[in-house]
Amino acid sequence: MAIRHHHVKRIREFGLKRSLGLFEVTVAGIGIILGAGIYALIGIASGYAGNAVWLSFLFSAILGAFTGLSYAELASFFKKDGGEYDYANSAFGSKMGWVVGIMVIATAFISAATVALGFGNYLQALIGGNVLLFGFLIVLVTTIVNMAGIKESSAFNIVCTIIETLGLVFIIIFGLKYLGKVNYLEMAQGLHGVFRAAALVFFAYMGFESIVKLTEETKNPNKTIPKALILSVALSAVIYITVALVAVSVIPWQELSASKAPLAQVAAFLVGSKAFVVLAIVALFSTANTVLVTLVTGSRLVYGMAGEGSLPRLLSKINRATRTPWNAIIALSVITFAFVLIGDIGFVANLNDVFLFITFGLVNLANIVLRYKMKNAKRGFVAPLNIGKFPVLSFLGVLVSFFMMVYALINIL
Repeated sequence: MAIRHHHVKRIREFGLKRSLGLFEVTVAGIGIILGAGIYALIGIASGYAGNAVWLSFLFSAILGAFTGLSYAELASFFKKDGGEYDYANSAFGSKMGWVVGIMVIATAFISAATVALGFGNYLQALIGGNVLLFGFLIVLVTTIVNMAGIKESSAFNIVCTIIETLGLVFIIIFGLKYLGKVNYLEMAQGLHGVFRAAALVFFAYMGFESIVKLTEETKNPNKTIPKALILSVALSAVIYITVALVAVSVIPWQELSASKAPLAQVAAFLVGSKAFVVLAIVALFSTANTVLVTLVTGSRLVYGMAGEGSLPRLLSKINRATRTPWNAIIALSVITFAFVLIGDIGFVANLNDVFLFITFGLVNLANIVLRYKMKNAKRGFVAPLNIGKFPVLSFLGVLVSFFMMVYALINIL
């Protein structure tokens, strides 16, 4: 036991480098959010919800807000990269903590595979070729960037986030004049379809929960992490809903749902065929960025759990030159390659969301439990709307997470 403890201490002496401020962490959240969901999944979602697909993005944002506030509070008094693993471990015990940690790791490699397939679809639309091969290629490239160092990953993230955000702003600016052209409450499958689409496109909001895994590399994390969580969800929701309104205003939802490059098709309608190529290239940056940030944050969770002894110690090893957890990065990327082979972006996204909704339900529940179990812990942020110590929004987050999980299962079946 003494040798084991000494090993953990030695690992933590090297540690991860604190180099990220509010801007970098918020951009990391927005960067992973503005990825496959809006650039690829909006087409599939419109087939469920019709012109009311914007409602699906709104409903998903509400869940994101509930859960994001729980994450913000929990992150304000937990200082490690373990994230959900640490929360569940403290609230429910080590066994449940391990289960939640494994589920979150699963969402990391499944979501990275989903977005890699989105990258492949857009690249195929541009030059032809094999979607799976392109998916493998982007996972390989982003793995190399991840291994190079957190500053390199952050720099790549900032460049890609600017590009993908400009692409969405482009669509909004040129599409605003078309707003009001259709009935935005026309639902392909009624409210049932809106909820099916919401369960799918919630994948698009993935990112805010990953920010907590950057705690050990963030300056003043107890204040920076909560602010970055709230900012990234709010800003992304506004962009998503506006783009969804524009998309169904210029392209019939039936046509949008059949497209493998839906936003590129919207851009082509707005300013001509050359815009298809431009937006497809933007989508490549967007999806590549999401794969990178997902693998960065997922590998940090693997590293954190391994450092606590919940996964093989080998995965907590840090490369002295780059100060990044190489073994954790490689292990996560290899599993991601395997899930790319599934090939069906809709199926993989919904599978990911099932794990995600279970995890989010437990995180919200953990915040409720820890309000009483760790009532004296110094919190840098407390979620609003409480009855005594009871967090009402966290409770609503539990209910909505379960509701959305049911619809994600319906989409799979």
